[in-house]
Amino acid sequence: MSRTVIVTGASSGFGAMITRALAGAGHVVYAGMRETTGRNAPAVAELAEWSGAHGVPAQAIDLDVSDQASVDAAVARVVAERGGVDVVVHNAGHMTLGPVEAFTVEQIAAIYDTNVLSTQRVNRAVLPHMRRQRDGLLVWIGSSSARGGTPPWLGPYFAAKAAEDSLAVSIAAEVARFGIDSTIVVPGSFTTGTNHYAHAGHPGDETTAKEYDQLYGDMDALLARQAGLSPADADPGEVARQVAALVDLPKGRRPFRVYIDPAQDGAEEVFRVGDRIRRDFYRTLGFEDLLRPAT
Repeated sequence: MSRTVIVTGASSGFGAMITRALAGAGHVVYAGMRETTGRNAPAVAELAEWSGAHGVPAQAIDLDVSDQASVDAAVARVVAERGGVDVVVHNAGHMTLGPVEAFTVEQIAAIYDTNVLSTQRVNRAVLPHMRRQRDGLLVWIGSSSARGGTPPWLGPYFAAKAAEDSLAVSIAAEVARFGIDSTIVVPGSFTTGTNHYAHAGHPGDETTAKEYDQLYGDMDALLARQAGLSPADADPGEVARQVAALVDLPKGRRPFRVYIDPAQDGAEEVFRVGDRIRRDFYRTLGFEDLLRPAT
């Protein structure tokens, strides 16, 4: 069954991989990118060339997750062309690298905006259509960093991903009676194949950052050792393949979480405890129906 899908943050990394995996599976995919006629114009052209060569329905759409007007316009275009939206993949995100104190308040607010508030903008635009359809799927690209072993120097990003995860957990129950499904995909640390580290934001307060470097100058070694925990053949494309498999599953049969963590950093163990407590909580209160989308 072909579905209409919007993928945010699709110019590179997981987003680009997910777009291609879903289009290859026969879905109509709109790859959300900002600045489609500017710095992301090469990504737009590359996707058009790829989709033409493979004969699949994937195209870029101008969608800036930090701008509600841009989000609204993108969703309106998809609805006008396709009659609705079946799946949204919340993938847009931004990494940080440096001691938390050295980031300004404005920088951390911007990280939350990209990783958390962006999902609210998109949901505010797309959920009314899904609620009217009494059908839909939200896929959240989370992170094992929200619960697993977390090294220093990545604090603002980790905190934002934890906030995104908390929001996803709450929304899943709130949209279930509208027949809308929700799954959180939990990738581990993939140090190759994505641009997370290459595009990471750095502290604006360089003076404070240098003071930390005097005592924590070995953080590069720590992060390198963390990267070394992943197998040499760890393939970030597996995240895209798992998303495509999720979309193809029937409503009510999709797992609440999917884990792709080659390094096994412990997040899965912690998440499973929390999710079990969540299930028990709703069952104890007599609201077990909120654990699955209405069919």
